[in-house]
Amino acid sequence: MDPQTAAQEEEILRDIIIKNPRIVLDDSAVMRSLVSAHDQLRGENIVDLRSVAMKRLETRLDRLEATHRSVIAAAYDNLSGTQQINIAILKFMEPVDFGAFLGVTVKDIPEILRIDFACLILETKLQEPDPTLTDLSSVLIPAPTGFVDQYVAPATGQDDLKVTLRSVSSPSAFVYATASGTIASEACLRLDFGAGTLPGLLVLGSQDPNQFSPAQGTDLLTFFGTVYERAVRRWLS
Repeated sequence: MDPQTAAQEEEILRDIIIKNPRIVLDDSAVMRSLVSAHDQLRGENIVDLRSVAMKRLETRLDRLEATHRSVIAAAYDNLSGTQQINIAILKFMEPVDFGAFLGVTVKDIPEILRIDFACLILETKLQEPDPTLTDLSSVLIPAPTGFVDQYVAPATGQDDLKVTLRSVSSPSAFVYATASGTIASEACLRLDFGAGTLPGLLVLGSQDPNQFSPAQGTDLLTFFGTVYERAVRRWLS
């Protein structure tokens, strides 16, 4: 490029920057380059406090942007989770018989919540399977009294938690007999059907070890479990 053309381009660039300085001010890479060039002109033995301050502000800005992105991502996940829970609740309120309700539980709920497994476990005092539930044995798991506390409480040390989230290193053959893959994390939702009744357990399983974790919030699943147990009551009565 000849000197005359270079000078003309520099003049055009100068006019653009003068008319719209934010082109430079809003570009961190350009500002960083300008500051670096300025420091080189001043020499290594001179400390420019403005440069030091700018670098610190850049670091703080990067952290703020990272936090901002994290907050937005968390808000989006929460909104998405709320929508999934609402859709699942509407879905299991549609059936007009218990068999269809259980079908929604083991098939539709996993699809809606994007998990790999769901089952309903009901404690019973009967030594033999209830003949009225024989046809539902593939989707409903009858369990002996005390099973819910025995299955959930040992891992948490608490027997009053509505929802327990945890990783699964050795999936229970009793619970996951019909699972199509290896379950790596689960959500256990205790079901209370009222005074004088035995409890139940809704188990949601995932092959993703990070799907359910004790560090996660349980508000949505607590609400989901509360609505689900009330839906089950009408069939048990």
